[in-house]
Amino acid sequence: MRKKELFSAVLDYLASTMDSTETELHYSNPFELLVAVVLSAQCTDKRINQVTPRLFHDYPTPEAMASATPEVLLDYIGSVSYPNNKARHLVGLAQALVKNHGGEVPSSHEALTALPGVGRKTANVVQAVAFGKAALAVDTHVFRVSHRLGLVSKTCTTPYSVEMALRKYIPEHLVAPSHYWLLLHGRYTCTARKPKCASCGLAHLCASRKQFEST
Repeated sequence: MRKKELFSAVLDYLASTMDSTETELHYSNPFELLVAVVLSAQCTDKRINQVTPRLFHDYPTPEAMASATPEVLLDYIGSVSYPNNKARHLVGLAQALVKNHGGEVPSSHEALTALPGVGRKTANVVQAVAFGKAALAVDTHVFRVSHRLGLVSKTCTTPYSVEMALRKYIPEHLVAPSHYWLLLHGRYTCTARKPKCASCGLAHLCASRKQFEST
């Protein structure tokens, strides 16, 4: 099967089995989404959704969060991964939003990645989900699934190289949702240790199925 045909088959299947939501994080505006995505690095969405309601209630705007201290925010996010660093990042990005962007979350990749704690993946998520831009975030799930299905070659060893390889074959209007679809497929079906090949609708296309069936 040619690469273009493989992409088409995979995307058609995922589109038919996934909903149209683009994240499992709970948020009500771009600022809340940005905070939630920053907190979600190396942590589960479930955990983030447990800590953000109280945080968003007490610090609903960049202005409010900019006036806090990392020590205060640590009380809210202490159960997430790397809480000390993330508390500093939240205060820093809130202050940057107030100082440089009038308290609004910018939509450009350059402006987003200039914020404390915001890397390429976080910026791509915010661009795609909050602003509807054709941005594709490559996390561990997307990275794993893309390689296992043979969507990208073994030479794609970084998230950026995987992102660029995927963008070559994913239609512009499907770039944003494809991140969410691949992520969910990796989170619930093509899991890291024991992928559920027997119940996977893409097993007949998968370049790695035999590897896991023999283990």
